[in-house]
Amino acid sequence: MSTADTRVPRRGNDVVPYSTPATPDSRQATPGSSRLAEERHLLQALREGNEDAFRALVDRHHMALLRVAKGHVRDRATAEDVVQETWVGFMKGLEHFEGRCSIKTWLFRILFNKAHSRVAAERRLVPWSTLVQAELESSQDAVEAHRFRGPSQEFAGHWVHGPPSWKTDPDRILADQEASKAVREAMNDLPDAQATVMRLRDVEGWSSEEVCAVLDISAVNQRVLLHRGRSKVRAALERRFGDAGAGVRP
Repeated sequence: MSTADTRVPRRGNDVVPYSTPATPDSRQATPGSSRLAEERHLLQALREGNEDAFRALVDRHHMALLRVAKGHVRDRATAEDVVQETWVGFMKGLEHFEGRCSIKTWLFRILFNKAHSRVAAERRLVPWSTLVQAELESSQDAVEAHRFRGPSQEFAGHWVHGPPSWKTDPDRILADQEASKAVREAMNDLPDAQATVMRLRDVEGWSSEEVCAVLDISAVNQRVLLHRGRSKVRAALERRFGDAGAGVRP
């Protein structure tokens, strides 16, 4: 995507080249205050129509937006449309953004809304909160109970046998490409809420706080969904590759 696809609104004819703000004195600044200063600087530049600032934002988030969108609509062309609509919605709403969350959080909230609207146009949309609640109330165990130590055993609740390492059996080491493909396929089979949380945490590398902010879920629910998703992916890898699959981290 280029900035030609989504024009930044200009104010006047002069656009000052964008640059990140100078780093504050390390004796006075904290990581949080530095990030806040950068956010304010970026927001001001975007509102002033600075195309360099918009390009920097696109470079930072566009591919992640596309990956997340593909997890919802399961079609690359539709995902690209959703991302395009997200950028348009972002720029149109820029003047009304109050800064109650980070620019990243707000951007991905727009993406989820656009993706859900697209799905709703094709079939009856189940609200996100309903999907989350249904998965949390499911009685299905993420991992079979017999794989954990019983209450009367030492280290009750821990794994009976930890996942073996592939390195102990060179003949069972699989190509990275094949293993990655298996993980993607297993994630595609997850319920929507589990798949979304797992993609944001394990593929995009988001923190739990960021995921909770974007999806508007509690920290406890985020942990439950992530645990169930990871456990199901691990089980799928074990079925496909045998015990060696347990050593793969999704």
